[in-house]
Amino acid sequence: MKVIITIAIAVVALFAIGWIGLQVKPQPFSIPQLDRTPTRTITIPAGLPAPVERFLRATYGDQIPQVQTVVLTGRGRMRPFGIWLPVRYVMIHNAGSDYRHYFEATFFGVPFLRVNEGYIDGQSFFESPMGTYYNDPNTNQAANLALWAEGAWFPSIWATDVRARWQAVDDNTALLTVPWGDEPETFVVRFNPETGLLATMEAMRFRAPNDKDKILWITSSSPDGSTAYATWMDDGKPWLALSLDQFSVNLDVSQYIRARGK
Repeated sequence: MKVIITIAIAVVALFAIGWIGLQVKPQPFSIPQLDRTPTRTITIPAGLPAPVERFLRATYGDQIPQVQTVVLTGRGRMRPFGIWLPVRYVMIHNAGSDYRHYFEATFFGVPFLRVNEGYIDGQSFFESPMGTYYNDPNTNQAANLALWAEGAWFPSIWATDVRARWQAVDDNTALLTVPWGDEPETFVVRFNPETGLLATMEAMRFRAPNDKDKILWITSSSPDGSTAYATWMDDGKPWLALSLDQFSVNLDVSQYIRARGK
């Protein structure tokens, strides 16, 4: 009996230690020192659907920035195995063209799982302990959607890039069409009727390399815009929740976007 009690106590202690370790937030990454180009602004273009214009004015005012590149860092949680893991990340964008992500999942703040992924020159890559693949057709389609959905961090790109086209639906909804080969992709974009801020974006996306069918993919924002979420419709709850720590635009990322790690 004593042995059983001892084992039970040890198991409970291990679970407690594991739970505590997954509650510790990692230290954020810092943005490296890179050459910067001054950011110019323009007047919000005419002809945008009413909820889109309202959103841009709520975010920027009357002038919106012309964003060429973006580097942002932050922390959050991801659920790759059904368990929420604390993460820190860096994202680098050539706005509307290329991106690179680096994620570290941590335990007691110490990295134990690293993911490099991106979409460069129209080809995706994914490097992780869960698998590695390059230029996979399904992943290319998914990465292109991520490229444009992450514009939620710098949404002026949706009004300054001529390839992004808006179509009105109703007072709080619009369609955003973005380039993808010969068949452009379309997001259903919904805005908060009270604040005018972005609420959700929805698109059909491949989840894995071998999938035959696309799944509805939903990105959403907290009411104050501080946290972004990603959800697969068939799962029904977010698998990723990210908050922002640092954000900088129009840096020279020509080398940084093609690197690996932080």
